[in-house]
Amino acid sequence: MKLKTLFAAVAIAAASFGQAAMAQEMSFFRIGTGGTAGTYYPIGGLIANAISSPPGSRACEDGGSCGVPGLVATAVASNGSVGNVNAINGGAMEAGFSQSDVAYWAQTGTGLWEGQPAVEKLRLIANLYPESIHLVARADAGIASVADLKGKRVSLDEPGSGTLVDAKIILEAFGLSEADVKPEYLKPDQAADRMRDGAMDAFFFVGGYPAGAIAELASQHEVTLVPITGPEVEKLLSTYTFFATDTVPAGTYEGQAADVTTLSVGAQLVTNADQPEELIYGITKALYNENTQKLFAAGHAKGKLITLDSATQGAGIPFHPGAERFYKEAGKLQ
Repeated sequence: MKLKTLFAAVAIAAASFGQAAMAQEMSFFRIGTGGTAGTYYPIGGLIANAISSPPGSRACEDGGSCGVPGLVATAVASNGSVGNVNAINGGAMEAGFSQSDVAYWAQTGTGLWEGQPAVEKLRLIANLYPESIHLVARADAGIASVADLKGKRVSLDEPGSGTLVDAKIILEAFGLSEADVKPEYLKPDQAADRMRDGAMDAFFFVGGYPAGAIAELASQHEVTLVPITGPEVEKLLSTYTFFATDTVPAGTYEGQAADVTTLSVGAQLVTNADQPEELIYGITKALYNENTQKLFAAGHAKGKLITLDSATQGAGIPFHPGAERFYKEAGKLQ
């Protein structure tokens, strides 16, 4: 009997030791995304799930997570690119989503970051997918081009968002300033609500299509996706090289009968240079695991664009050493 008791005690001690070891090995990784109505938040959730592998999880080869052993990642709603970069810089987030333009400005201390200390330790994990610039207008507002926004009630997105920065650049390209419109600074879902009430003529949104807030609005009200094109845009492209031309295909939103020409920037996953090389290597490897790629493709319309082929395109800022090591092994970087 005493022997059984001894074995039981040893078993309990071993289990306790195992649990303690697992608890010690568990680490948390916060990913700043964007507003819940945008694209960053759901994509961030997919990425968090893909790179997580809490202690005790089933192994990747057994149908479990193919993430980093012991890692628990969470997608956190935020104000978007600028807020995420600041949170990474201040240590409130381990990683976050950023538009390629915002990341470049922050890391170099130019553009949006002019006069502020550069976020010199900002590093790239991956370029994810193109983000289309949406200019949504009420169908009866008489807005057929950016120039028609003069004197209209226009939401430019909230302070701290990359959308606000891009909206200002686009207005400027067409000879307009914030003073030439009646500006408001709302998230896209709030701007859509105002449009439903007839209190908003147009709003800007930067994100992957189809964007939830716009799709919902278009299903209930007649709206127009305004093209961002013309000689003004050609000049803008030569000045701001992080922009690219883009097309929102016909039928993306209800009532959208034709393709709409616009601009895009890259959606990127960024981090701090101080994050451990092995951790970021493991995260990058997990993103491009075959099982993870299937989950991305099935999980969101933009998920199938998150591929190894596009991961190193339009970098703009230096790669984190862990990510760089993975891409070199994969033959994507020299």
